Amino acid sequence: MAESLRGKLLIAAPNLFDYFRRSVVLVVEHTEQGAFGVVLNRRAGSEVAELVPDLGPLVERGAPLWLGGPVGPDSVVVLGEFEHAGRSAGVVTEKIGVVDPDGDTEVLRARVFIGHAGWGAGQLDEELERDSWIVGDLDPDDVFAEGDLWAEVVSRRGGDYALLATMPEDPTRN
Repeated sequence: MAESLRGKLLIAAPNLFDYFRRSVVLVVEHTEQGAFGVVLNRRAGSEVAELVPDLGPLVERGAPLWLGGPVGPDSVVVLGEFEHAGRSAGVVTEKIGVVDPDGDTEVLRARVFIGHAGWGAGQLDEELERDSWIVGDLDPDDVFAEGDLWAEVVSRRGGDYALLATMPEDPTRN
């Protein structure tokens, strides 16, 4: 592991055709033992209040629930924006952290995810060597984006990446 990718985005490369196709993952933790992240751009199809009503006060009424990844589908991860994330349960970046629903009172906005993405020791590094992921910088608004986040973060990289952002979701229908 060269350096920790905590707080970085993993943007699915166009050649990634599995669960993570066109996914944008925020790396929450990355150590020698492995990595933990949350897919930012997959809606679960239900509302927070329906499946985890205790977390309703953290989000706006009618807020959708998001699929954080295929690991631990019964687990819940709440990401939030703070004035200073050092006051959160788990710092990801200067302003983004993992929310402790029972203790974090200074959350500016939050998003609730079920499940997460996980990698064992060295697994993420291998995927990066195979060019399965493009590493990008996080804008705090990415955590709360509603549109085509994959296209947005790819185009933000500029150059040849901007062309990739215009690629249709299903290239066979081009």
